[in-house]
Amino acid sequence: MTTTSALSLPRTTATAARVLRQLRHDPRTIALMILVPCVMLFLLRYVFDGSARTFDTIGASLLGIFPLITMFLVTSIATLRERTSGTLERLLAMPLGKGDLIAGYALAFGAVAVVQSALATGLAVWFLDLDVTGSPWLLLLVALLDALLGTALGLFVSAFAASEFQAVQFMPAVIFPQLLLCGLFTPRDAMHPALEAISDVLPMSYAVDGMNEVLRHADLTTAFLRDLTVVAACALLVLALGAATLKRRTH
Repeated sequence: MTTTSALSLPRTTATAARVLRQLRHDPRTIALMILVPCVMLFLLRYVFDGSARTFDTIGASLLGIFPLITMFLVTSIATLRERTSGTLERLLAMPLGKGDLIAGYALAFGAVAVVQSALATGLAVWFLDLDVTGSPWLLLLVALLDALLGTALGLFVSAFAASEFQAVQFMPAVIFPQLLLCGLFTPRDAMHPALEAISDVLPMSYAVDGMNEVLRHADLTTAFLRDLTVVAACALLVLALGAATLKRRTH
């Protein structure tokens, strides 16, 4: 049983189309990916109804964090389901490489991430009055990259889970430490030096930093471009690792 190694655009797009057709028949998953970040932002805005400044301070950060978390959860479970149902093994018996499969999933969930990020950004800026100094389009760009990073992380960790329950268990291990160390609760330079050093290598830290750069600066800054580059590079690296570690089946 062999698979092709070269990445093929037709095979990748065919895989993405198949995943999108499956999602179309799963309204609960669509609601989780698209509506939950919007609902969380809406609730957050009125939790801090008496302190709009607090919402402005953390709202932009969470605009990137919520899509990352939801895409991580949905992608890890969806990919694992392909393996446990035997679908993945049948697909890889065809002229379909692991890279095609991972890229197809990333493309499909990336399309959903565009919708998710656009709705969440539009809601935060134009309906919930998030005060942003920079361009809302830059917020959208960072939110989209964060969602793609969540997709990549979900594809990667699904290779190490034997059940959907185990896939969910990876969230405390992969997401929660990043959430605590990303600078959302306290500036990273105010942390213990050891924790600050760890936060410097976690991609969510750069996602939050990028959002904060847009929040505070009207123009593109060198720091923003660095943060954007790090998040995008991490997403591509994790996708490559996901293709390398992808298993045909779960025993």
